Amino acid sequence: MSVVHRLAAGWLVDHLSFINQCGYEVGDRFACPGSGTLSTSVASTENCHTATSSRDGPVPGPGDAIETEGKTAKTRYVFREEFFEISKPHIAAAPEEQLGQGCPEVSLTEKRKRKHAFNQGEQDALEYHSKVRKVIWEGTLHLVQEGLKSGFLRRTTAELSCRKNFVPGHGGCELAELCEMAKHFPAVDESNQQAVLMLDDKTSVAEQDLLSCVTENSSNGAKIVLLMGQKYLVPPKSSFLLSDISCLQPLLNYKKKYHLIVIDPPWENKSIKRSNRYSYLSSWQIKQIPVPALAAPDCLVVTWVTNRQKHLRFVMDELYPHWSVKTLAEWHWVKITRTGEFVLPLDSLHKKPYEVLVLGRVQGDEKEALRTSEDVLPIPEHKLIVSIPCSLHSHKPPLTEVLAEFIKPDVECLELFARNLQPGWTSWGNEVLKFQHIDYFTLLQQE
Repeated sequence: MSVVHRLAAGWLVDHLSFINQCGYEVGDRFACPGSGTLSTSVASTENCHTATSSRDGPVPGPGDAIETEGKTAKTRYVFREEFFEISKPHIAAAPEEQLGQGCPEVSLTEKRKRKHAFNQGEQDALEYHSKVRKVIWEGTLHLVQEGLKSGFLRRTTAELSCRKNFVPGHGGCELAELCEMAKHFPAVDESNQQAVLMLDDKTSVAEQDLLSCVTENSSNGAKIVLLMGQKYLVPPKSSFLLSDISCLQPLLNYKKKYHLIVIDPPWENKSIKRSNRYSYLSSWQIKQIPVPALAAPDCLVVTWVTNRQKHLRFVMDELYPHWSVKTLAEWHWVKITRTGEFVLPLDSLHKKPYEVLVLGRVQGDEKEALRTSEDVLPIPEHKLIVSIPCSLHSHKPPLTEVLAEFIKPDVECLELFARNLQPGWTSWGNEVLKFQHIDYFTLLQQE
């Protein structure tokens, strides 16, 4: 279970636990060679890591990673927990602004001298922050208090590991660049093109096949895909399409209608433009995403939005109406440390310790909407999702469990602009396998 505590304000979520409960067990022929004994060190052998255990994964028992003659053994992988060891805030708040010290009033005037007055965008951001900060402060405080009581959060950093977060290199395999290269592949004859590539015991997948149709792992175990010499773990009961926005037709050919669509667009901003490290889409390009063609009647649509008011207004005033989606709620993801502090001061003028989610439903047949509303709870106008963030850029917390009560059980779910996979979901993006790279995982191996 990814939800650690549930209160009226929202949820305290354990992102790492969710990943490790996805079922990353594969056959022994994919395991790294070794002595078979358990080791507490993290060592790399052909892109695999071995370790005794993870905070969220028990040491394998009978049937897990056991070498036996004539049988296919199982080896379990867990996500490397050091990526969630955020023990201290990125920027410490002043004592009077810390979470447990009460909720100070916010001022719309800057606390330090500025050479220039606030521009309109900064003024809009400050006004929005003044409206939501008390709800975020008080709700987060209550959830953090529950986390400290249960031991999920820790009052001091004394027992936390001091290991550095090592971000593995991937041997030059760049997924986004691969999608760009795919535009120059020979044209595929769509009349003979399969709609789905089913993963079997083969680990090597032709790049052109992977980029031209949805890849599906319908088994109860994880699979390893070998792509351009790199290994990626695919969880059970998951499917994905690796492509950019110019090649969405295979997703439409998959012919599934989704009752939940989560979208994390690459929003345009100044830092991305300056760095040139990440691609971004214009508002016009985002509107071209065929959400109406992918959505089932009364589909719940959730969009991640940066703290720029320009983008928030665009989603509610232009994007959702264009898709015939009615805006229902604004929720916030609040990022905290292992000790329960905001990762950034709540009133920071540069960046905030929270992000916005805009929730809406596709408008359609009123009778269908009425039938759906009888089976699920109405969407609350505001909720908090509080979690320790992953140190890997744009690795968003899981929404599966927190949204479960607002959708029917066992429905089709889709994530657009995904960078990782989930059981029970279809995922699309030009970096959809990014955080599935085997270097991000630890191999639990037992003799």
